[in-house]
Parts: sequence; C-alpha cells; structure tokens
Amino acid sequence: MIDSRCGLHCTGCTYKDSCGCLGCIETKGNPFHGECPVAKCCQNKGFVHCGDCPDIPCDLLTQYSCDPEHGDTPSGARIEQCKLWKQEG
Repeated sequence: MIDSRCGLHCTGCTYKDSCGCLGCIETKGNPFHGECPVAKCCQNKGFVHCGDCPDIPCDLLTQYSCDPEHGDTPSGARIEQCKLWKQEG
C-alpha cells in the first residue's frame, strides 16, 4: 500500500496518533511537521510517489532518506521502498 510520497511507511507511525498526522498524501504535502519539500516536489511533478519520478534517487530524496539523525534505518530504505512501489505498479 502506498502511504507516502517519499517511501516512508506512515502506517503504524507514532506521530499519526500523537500529533493527529494524516500523512503527506492526505494533507497535500503538509504532514504534522509542516510542509514537506519531498511531497511538494512529487506533487508538483504529478507523481503519486517518488518511485514514479525518472530522477529517483534525486538529491532531495537521498538527503531525507540518508540523513544520519532523522533518516531511515537502514539508510536509504525510503528510496528502495519507492522503487518497490514502482515495480508493483
């Protein structure tokens, strides 16, 4: 199930309940923390998620996915998830 633009799985996220976050797709790029540049970029290009973009992995998505403090575990997991969503069609 595609539940974000960047490949992050929102299902089960603690912010969903504690902050009332509806996710970036539902909020048109404005989840609990405010405007998300990854979601906005994806939306502006007309894509459902970053895996649909021919530029994957772009610098912006790589920065988000591989950030040492707030990025994925393992690093780059969002990028791989977007690629999987693309393959699943």
